Amino acid sequence: MIKIINHKQMGKSERGWLHSIFHFSFAEYYNPKNIHFGVIRVINDDIIDAQSGFPTHPHQNMEIISYVVKGTLSHQDSMGNMKELTRGQVQYMSAGKGVTHSEYNLKDDPLRILQIWILPDKEGYEPNYGDYNFNWDERVGKWLEIVSSTKGNAPIKIHQDINVFVTELKEGESISYKLEEGRQAYLVQIEGQGSINGVLIDEKDGVEIQDESMITLKAITQSHTILFDMREN
Repeated sequence: MIKIINHKQMGKSERGWLHSIFHFSFAEYYNPKNIHFGVIRVINDDIIDAQSGFPTHPHQNMEIISYVVKGTLSHQDSMGNMKELTRGQVQYMSAGKGVTHSEYNLKDDPLRILQIWILPDKEGYEPNYGDYNFNWDERVGKWLEIVSSTKGNAPIKIHQDINVFVTELKEGESISYKLEEGRQAYLVQIEGQGSINGVLIDEKDGVEIQDESMITLKAITQSHTILFDMREN
């Protein structure tokens, strides 16, 4: 089953400096039928205006991934980490027993990031931070695995049975992905327009994928996509 979630029908928030689309219930957007998909609790598509951002705030018992789409993300946390990340780079923070951090756009251009929260396989882990500077070309025309479980092979490993891939396709190019038995997936069309198993997907749309053994993406325009492969509910 392929279910397209049109981004125009998603939750939204406008806070002056922050412009957000919520794939799942978050902040002022609450839909009891749309709390999560599998172990994904949050996917927020955030645009942060220049010289603004999130001041220091706490997190606990959540695996947090930030994927930079455009601009520069400046991170600082209570574990002593300070980092700037740019397009295509990935930051990971296991909040575990508790951590505080800030995220800012200190540049003069807008910053677009995907803020992703994944439920951990248990609570109470020691807080941890990591980031990775992926070469952009590693995702062009192929799947680049950016996140896996602690037993997986990705450079960034989290406390959950989930694999995260990204790809960029040229106009007219196609790529397939096999879902093993007992697995489901969620996909975000980050940039561009494409189709999945022949069904049109627009920029910023989400896709729930269940009871499918194979999916095929085709780029209608140049296309940038992220895919989450996880156990079924």
